Amino acid sequence: MTAPHPRAAIILAAGQGTRMKSPLPKVLHPVGQRAMLDHAIDAAEALGCERIVVVVGSHSPEVRAHVEKRLGEDAIAVQDPPLGTGHAVRAAEAVLGDFIGHVVVTYGDVPLLKAADIEPLFAETHEGVHEGVTVIGFEARDPGAYGRLILDGDSLLAITEAKEASADVLAINACNSGVMAAPVGLLFELLSEVKNDNAKGEYYLTDVVELARKRGAPTRAVFAAEDSVMGVNAQGELAQAEALFQQTQREHFLAAGVTMGAPDTVHFAWDTEVGAGTTIEPFVVFGPGAKVAEGARIRSFSHVEGAKVASGAEVGPYARLRPGADLGEGVKVGNFVEVKNVRMDAGAKANHLAYLGDGHVGAKANIGAGTIFCNYDGFFKHRTTVGEGAFVGSNSSLVAPVTIGAGAMVGSGSVVTKDVAPGDLALGRAEQTTKPGWAARFMQTMRAKKAAK
Repeated sequence: MTAPHPRAAIILAAGQGTRMKSPLPKVLHPVGQRAMLDHAIDAAEALGCERIVVVVGSHSPEVRAHVEKRLGEDAIAVQDPPLGTGHAVRAAEAVLGDFIGHVVVTYGDVPLLKAADIEPLFAETHEGVHEGVTVIGFEARDPGAYGRLILDGDSLLAITEAKEASADVLAINACNSGVMAAPVGLLFELLSEVKNDNAKGEYYLTDVVELARKRGAPTRAVFAAEDSVMGVNAQGELAQAEALFQQTQREHFLAAGVTMGAPDTVHFAWDTEVGAGTTIEPFVVFGPGAKVAEGARIRSFSHVEGAKVASGAEVGPYARLRPGADLGEGVKVGNFVEVKNVRMDAGAKANHLAYLGDGHVGAKANIGAGTIFCNYDGFFKHRTTVGEGAFVGSNSSLVAPVTIGAGAMVGSGSVVTKDVAPGDLALGRAEQTTKPGWAARFMQTMRAKKAAK
């Protein structure tokens, strides 16, 4: 997106998250199988922010490492000790350096906030809002302890904390989300004037509204849906955020022409792609990186992660597609089949009880029940290639690296350790021997022993 003014984002992620009661830092807990902090970074990137600074605490090296891996060391600011939201934002000042433009302050624990929700902060008005402070508000179902927005039209007169509010103010349901935007110079000038003469001895970001009005700078509020700005502080709220995320995903795919008979049982990841005309049966889970083309069918109790499924392909029930699985048109992967890092060309089949790992299955090849691609030697992975139109009999073990040529056959129960040429039959099993009458005599003897007890 092209912004009329350069944009930057400051994402606050220095909280300790003690209410989560988890060894995993709060902002790294996933929603839609993606860390909440990554959702916040995604929104900043979608806004066209040329600079993104994440404020972390010294108590959480895991959060710092996560940010460095995604954005680099230059995106890190450290708040130490934690002295409030205003103090946290000021920690980013040196990191932003000579940036000139507008900055938005968001939070690493607000995973449902999208770029579209934030964009109105930057909207030009006849009053020149870009020269002032704009906050995102929301209409609260239960205002409770939220700070209240005192408004005159869309002009923001004040933000009043609930514990300091009169009864009339407490009756207001327009609440502060904490998300704020302002010209970078103005923001840090105002923050330099914020005092900590309060019960907690902290520097509050919300104080910049009053300070801006004192100097005649415009202050304004725009509104987003309450669910979009919900913060996550405890496990119950995390579950609520996940439920809202899934609801949104389900509605999106239903509207796009995906058939789901029981959508509440289907779970999507943040980046799931499903084409129109696809049918998803109950109790399907999509992990990150799943791409399903138009007209495919994902049957019940299947798990699809990091995999591609082409048009007309059928998966499951009870199938697992792991990263690198790539199913061509009309491919069938049936019940209790696991596929990992294998390309299956058009019309290939593995209908029952198989493990296919690291390899390639040619068009219209048939993989029999109980077949195993023995891809790991204890140290390294090796590839198995099954040629076009080949037939692998049930309960066969293909010991990689190995190639089954086009149109070749592998007899049931074989252990194949050498390449099979196109059109050949491979048998890798001991010759059957039969002992006439042995079973009858054995059973008679054992029945007699059992009867004697």
